[in-house]
Formats: sequence, structure tokens, C-alpha cells
Amino acid sequence: MEFLQAAHPWIAIATTISVFLAIQFARRVPVDLLFLLALCFVTLAGIIPPETAISGFASRAVIAISALLVVSAGLRKTGVLDWIGGKILGRATNERSALVRLTGPIVISSAFVLNTALVAMMMPVIIDWCRQRNVSPSKLLLPLSYLTILGGVCTLIGTSTTLVVNEKLRDSVLIVETEISEIEAKIATATPEDRPDLEARLANRKKLLPNVQPMGFFEISWIGVPCALIGSIYMLILGQRFLPGKRDIMELLGDQQREYLVEMLVQPECPLINRTVEAAGLRNLHGLFLIEIDRDGDIITPVTPRDFVRAGDRLVFTGLVNTIVDLEKIPGLIPAADRTYEFHPQSRVQRHLTEVVLSPSSPLIGTTVRKANFRQLYNAAVVAVHRNGQRLPNKIGNIELEVGDTLLLQTRTDFIAQHRNNRDFYLVSSVDDAEPRRHDRALISGGLMIVLIVWLCLTSLFSGFEFAGGWGSPAIAALTIAGLMILTQCLSASEARGSFDMQVIVTIASALGLGNALWESGAAQMIAEGLVSAVGNNPFVLLLVIYLMTVVFTETITNTAVAALLLPIAVAIAQQGEVSPRPFIMAIAIGASMAFLTPIGYQTNLMVMGPGGYTPRDYLKSGIPLVALIATTAIILIPRIWSF
Repeated sequence: MEFLQAAHPWIAIATTISVFLAIQFARRVPVDLLFLLALCFVTLAGIIPPETAISGFASRAVIAISALLVVSAGLRKTGVLDWIGGKILGRATNERSALVRLTGPIVISSAFVLNTALVAMMMPVIIDWCRQRNVSPSKLLLPLSYLTILGGVCTLIGTSTTLVVNEKLRDSVLIVETEISEIEAKIATATPEDRPDLEARLANRKKLLPNVQPMGFFEISWIGVPCALIGSIYMLILGQRFLPGKRDIMELLGDQQREYLVEMLVQPECPLINRTVEAAGLRNLHGLFLIEIDRDGDIITPVTPRDFVRAGDRLVFTGLVNTIVDLEKIPGLIPAADRTYEFHPQSRVQRHLTEVVLSPSSPLIGTTVRKANFRQLYNAAVVAVHRNGQRLPNKIGNIELEVGDTLLLQTRTDFIAQHRNNRDFYLVSSVDDAEPRRHDRALISGGLMIVLIVWLCLTSLFSGFEFAGGWGSPAIAALTIAGLMILTQCLSASEARGSFDMQVIVTIASALGLGNALWESGAAQMIAEGLVSAVGNNPFVLLLVIYLMTVVFTETITNTAVAALLLPIAVAIAQQGEVSPRPFIMAIAIGASMAFLTPIGYQTNLMVMGPGGYTPRDYLKSGIPLVALIATTAIILIPRIWSF
């Protein structure tokens, strides 16, 4: 038994190294599964008790991240993100001007909104903008990831890494307080010979305790803001030069997609009213062309950029299906071909867009769209019509339907299941990303987000007082707002469940447990002693080694896992070197958050890889100068802000 106890540090180290290697060379095995299996192994080996192993799944960091993902889904569902994207990118004409307009708002927003959630929210907005203007998203998506990473370290809640670091600091406080209590109990019964050594250990622990306290909301801002400023300047001046000008897959297939004819009615509440066609963003959109404006029977064609949009106008477009989905997301702009179209938000939320191809046996052949009575026959409404190789008349309601016509329909969610084998249709398929927006809940969701930001800013003030209770907890704040998002119907309960990224959640929770194994087994202390003996007691050299070790590990495994694993080691190094652990803690928080060199180093880098068409080489070319700039800034400023 004693032999097994002595082997615990080596088992913990070997398990951690095995996870690192498996992530690098066994790419088909999910990262979350590797960490989960490693956690199970160290628990079965007796290194940590089961309650410690599963405590990560109930940690404040995991709960806060999960709740923030729900809040982000609510903002997207209600169209708040579409509105923000329009405000940020509305007047940009190319990739350069788009990046200039993105930089400030994204960096500031990511300081208060979890950066993984922010990228998930903004990526569709940027892709839509690029598609509409026929520009390459590869010039903007990786900068989006980098900018959110830079802004995320400006406050405590901007990145999951700092939340994990804070969680580990809370654990460290409990451990040190327990050690102090145990040493005081031993001193009370110690012999005079043993007392000096115990008193020295007690003084050491009391000196350590204030330096492992959780971070305040803006404590990391002292180093995060300078890094964000320097990184943003680099992205604006040089960042896009190292990125490819690839077109995404959707863009390459765009010319082969079906072009629909669609007629949209401008309702009185539409924000496009009294704006010119150009100012409204309806001119020169790739995949969408405004053919004419029908204003009380007066036809305006061809439409010029200087023509105004008025209430009651019928705008006739030809466009690809994804551009019609974009039109439907504009509040107050509804399809006018079928009078039975559901435009009230409460009704639209239960409906989706579906494509069908008419077969020869369809009873609709030979009838017009207006007289086809789709609502009675199929509980659906016609949105747009496509006829291959023929130019359709501009009045969709007057089109006589023929065999092979493709119709874009507004249907209920069960339409595909009911009509997949219906002989009236050759083909029935759903349209991706065609979920209707709840614009009537936009003010509510936006207000809740503002409340959450203010609440999270105040949690650092509340947390120091016992009377604050749950008011001082970021996790409770995020959970409360997420619950209110569902209660106020900004999104449904099923949509909230679907917003969880289980891979991220399981990885973080398992990594927290593995970090506990490194500490409780004594592996962290052993590594610290070896590192100090190798590089000496110079705190500046130790800081440099810790920072570089954090950066290297972060680029090879997930950032939150590195933070959870290295923080106990950093505290042990500080104890061994008899210096304050605070600079090392901040170095890990910054180093683990700033992953620019590989797609797997940070979740946001991985999120943009596919849509941007990036290769690992693209990350290296763009990220190496940025990593060098951030490392230099951090190593110079951290010891000046938090002294050894």
C-alpha cells in the first residue's frame, strides 16, 4: 500500500502526459473523452476520492459557462445579434474596413461576454455579410477569434480560462486554510524541538493565503488591457496580410444553387422605411437582386440605389435560398405571395422554411400560387418560387404552377415527416438556419443581457461580504438570466438545452479533477522542486519558464485544461522559491488565454477553422508575431504590477 502511495505522483504525471500525447497523435479520439477517461483512471487508482473527481461538474466555472451559452442562444434567437451585426458591419465595403469596424466592438464585448459564446454569435453574422458582398470570410473569421481572445482577458468573465483559474484559486484557499488549521493544532501539542519548524511552516502558509485569493473582476485588466491594445494594433496593421483569400464552400456552390423569385411586403414597423435602397443594404448583395418596387400599383424598375423604401411597398427579388432566409430575419419584412403567411412572432416561431418539388400527380399543377390554397391542403404558405431555365413573371401570386417547380414554403415542424412520401412532391427538404426570429422579444433579451453585464461587474464587489450570498456569485447571476430568458420566451427550453456545448463542459470539468490529482498526489510539488533546481531561484527566470510552458501546453491541448493543471504547479513553485505566487498565477491566466498558433489551442480557433477554410499553417503564419508581442508585453509588465 505504501508503495502505491509513493507511486501516486508518478501515476498522475504519467496520466497527464498520456493525455497530452493522445490529443496530438490520436486525433480521432474526442478530447473530452480523453480527459474523462484520465479522470476515471486517477480516481480508480486512489489518487483522489470520487467526490473530488466529480466536483468539477458542479464547479462555478462550468455552471457559469453553460448558462452564458444559453444567454447567447437567446440573444441570437431574438435577433439582437443580427441587429448588432448590422450596426457594426453595415457600412463596411471590404475586408479591411470590416475589420476596422469589428475590432473595437468585439474586443470590448468579449471583455464581458464569454468569448466562445461571442464567436458563436458573431460568426454567422460575418459569414452572411461576406456572402452578401461576395468577399472571403477567411480574412475575417480568424481575426474574429483572435480579437475575442484578446478582449477576453480584460475582465474576469471574458474567457472560460480566467473562470477556471478563479475556481482553482478558491480550491487553493480552502487547501491553505485547512493546512493552517492542521499546523495550528499540531503546534498546540508540539514539543519545544518541533515547534520552530511548525511555526515557520505556519508563517509560510499565512503569507501564502492572501496571494492565492480569487481574482477581482478587473484585477486581470491591468495586464489584459495592454495586451489587448497591442494585439489589436497588430491585427489592424498586419493581421490580414498573413491570411488566405479563400472562398468558403457555400460561396463556391452559390452559382449552382436555385434562384427563387420572392415578393416581400414592407410593414409599418420595418426599420428600412424612409431609407434609400443602398442605405438599407438591399443593393449589390451577392445572390440577391432587387428587380422592382410595387408601390400601390406604380412599378419602379429598374431600381436605383437612390430609390427610397416606403411602408406598404412590395419588393420583388430574385435570390438564392440563403439570401431569402436573410430577408426573413429583417423585422417588418414579410413574404407577400401568400396571404396566409404567418408573420406574428408567436406563430412564426412554430414554423420553418421547407423546399418542395412538384410532381405530375400534384393537384396544384395548372393553378396559380394565389388560388392554390396551400394552407388548407398542406397547412403551409408559399414564400418563393423557382422554375429552372425560365424567367418568371414578377407577380408571384399570378404564376401558374408546373411540374418540376420548386417552392419555398413556410411550414410547421412536422411537415417533412408528414409529406416525405407524399406523391404530390418529388422532393421535400428543410432549409438550414431558417429558424424564425422572435423580434418581439428583442428588447427583453437585450435588457436581460445588460442586467447580466452590470450584475457580473458587481459580483467582484459583493463577493467580499457575507450578506451578499448568491448575489456575489457569477454562476448564480448567469443561471438567473438564462432562466429568465426561457421564462420570457426569448427561447424555448429545448433550444436552451441544444445550446450546451457538452464537449467544452466535460473537458473543463474533467480537467479540473485531473488538476486536483496533480496537487493532492504531490506531483505538482515534485515538478516545482525539479523546475526550481533546474533554473534556480531567480523569480524572473521562473516566471519566463512558467509563461512559456503555459503557452506551449495551451497550443497542444485545451486552454482551460492547461490552466487547471498548471496552477497548482505555479503555487508550488512560488512556495519552493519563497516568492509570491501572484505573478505566476497571472502569467498562467494570460498564457493559457492567448492561444494563437494552433486550431486546437483554443475553442474559438477551432470554431472558425472549417467555415474559414484554414489550415494549421495559416494559424502559424498569423499567430507567431502576435504570440511574440503578447509574451514580451506580459513578461515585462506582470512583475511590475504584481511584485515577487
